[in-house]
Amino acid sequence: MLKFNTHDEAQRAFAEDRALHESQGIIVRGAMAYLPEPFKHNSQLAYDAAPALQGDPNSSIPSLLTTYVDPETYEQLYTPNKIAEAVGEKKKGDWTTDTAMFSLIEQTGEVTSYGDRSNNGRAGVNMNWPQFQQYRYQTIVEYGELEMERAGLAKINYVSELQRSATAVMTKFENTMYAFGVQGLQNYGLLNNPFLSAALSPATKVAGGTAWDNATANEIFDDVKTLVTQLISQLGGLIDKSAKLTLILGPSREALMAATNSFNVNVADLLKKNYPGLRIVTAVQYEALSAGNPQGNSAGNLMQLIADSVEGQQTVYSAFSEKLRAHPIIVDLSSWRQKRSAGAWGTILRVPVAVAQMVGI
Repeated sequence: MLKFNTHDEAQRAFAEDRALHESQGIIVRGAMAYLPEPFKHNSQLAYDAAPALQGDPNSSIPSLLTTYVDPETYEQLYTPNKIAEAVGEKKKGDWTTDTAMFSLIEQTGEVTSYGDRSNNGRAGVNMNWPQFQQYRYQTIVEYGELEMERAGLAKINYVSELQRSATAVMTKFENTMYAFGVQGLQNYGLLNNPFLSAALSPATKVAGGTAWDNATANEIFDDVKTLVTQLISQLGGLIDKSAKLTLILGPSREALMAATNSFNVNVADLLKKNYPGLRIVTAVQYEALSAGNPQGNSAGNLMQLIADSVEGQQTVYSAFSEKLRAHPIIVDLSSWRQKRSAGAWGTILRVPVAVAQMVGI
């Protein structure tokens, strides 16, 4: 065993042996000397066989030290709330109201032949009061001190995100109620109102079936034209094809309106030219029910055509009592809770004959 008492001795010896070491494949870049005796500690570990390990075998550092956390936060995407956009929205009553009644006035009467002493003929009014029931719903925002502190380490405003989440989940439920109502209550949605007229079936396409997926531009336009004709017929001439109309259908069905005919004119152009008052709104609830779209229509791809107003009266609108009521914050030992609530009447269909629909497109 080589021993060197001074650094100079160790350096000279290493310089003499460097060529020998390199010839044996031992190349130590930057090494200038052997280790002198005064620099050695725990010689037993340095020269004897390695003792058994006291800890778990490991040659790395904690993975957290090599993990990058992106400070830019991305939010999950959700389907848009489109029902209120399609038909409008109004506030009716408040959260104390259980039932809403909407008056419907109908003129009645008869005439008869004139006679100076005749008292025949009568004019009358038939009054009706359709009723709807409010559905109130709620969610709870709850957070603790430790939760906030831990989220703060990731630069996340936990309380603010919970408040946003509460608003989002309530708005999403409201949109679902506007579409389908609430089972067991007189609270109906735009898609399943019991007063809607029966849905038409699309024409059979040259490629087979009734769906638009393989339909030509003219075939798609003809289906819409059939629906417009049906609506005008239902209203007995109270509107014409220039009236303000709203066509609601699924996003994938609207995309198929880009189909072009032999004159290089697509469906959207044909609709704009023939029905200048028509606007198109898309909503996922009008798509066919599927695993990817659990809010879809079980009967298939649906479209509805609505006359926005008839004789100055709005046909249909979504109604709510309160959009958001923030209740008091309850302070616990090391946490806080707050209830948030709202209420809605579903979709109020005032003129059922002003809506026509077609399923299977």
